[in-house]
Amino acid sequence: MPVNDPADLGRVDQEIRISELKCELGDLAGGETFAWESADCPPDLAEEFLNNVLAYEKAPKTSNFEQLRERGLELPPPDGLTDRELRDKLREVIHALADLRVYLSNTDHLSDRELYKRLWSDLLHEVTVDCPIPGMVSHLDLVGSGSPEDMALWLKYHAGDDARADWHRNFPDDPLPAKVEPSHDRDRHLPKSPFG
Repeated sequence: MPVNDPADLGRVDQEIRISELKCELGDLAGGETFAWESADCPPDLAEEFLNNVLAYEKAPKTSNFEQLRERGLELPPPDGLTDRELRDKLREVIHALADLRVYLSNTDHLSDRELYKRLWSDLLHEVTVDCPIPGMVSHLDLVGSGSPEDMALWLKYHAGDDARADWHRNFPDDPLPAKVEPSHDRDRHLPKSPFG
């Protein structure tokens, strides 16, 4: 039966575009991809989501270190900076990262020098994509690797009483480190993601 309703033609065109996006994503993945999709998901939202996933997957790889340098930010080695220079440079890096929509968390257990050194030598060099998707943000959680060491740091310095109680209830055989007040008060002053 021919389709004569222009609104229906738009729907059919959109279904074709969505199908083509799924095929292109499957080709990038080296085969068919699987993703659950709600039957209630509006086609406009599904198409936008698939376009964003495709843009992300096709985006060139970079690092936050390179992105900051491309914006003209000098990133000198930490050992060559005085405490005052390092504090100022760290503040500059934190705000430049926020301009890139990259936000730090769980830093209060680190001194300024320890934090800058960790960013400079490690975290800013992690591979990321150069893809300005609207609404996309990144987080650099300084105890977020999931390693036993990071879990212990999180429990010791950052986890609230409820989170510590939940953890102890779920892992009763693992020792719960004593709660320690972090030596720095930085996290509450850090730039925050507009998405919470």
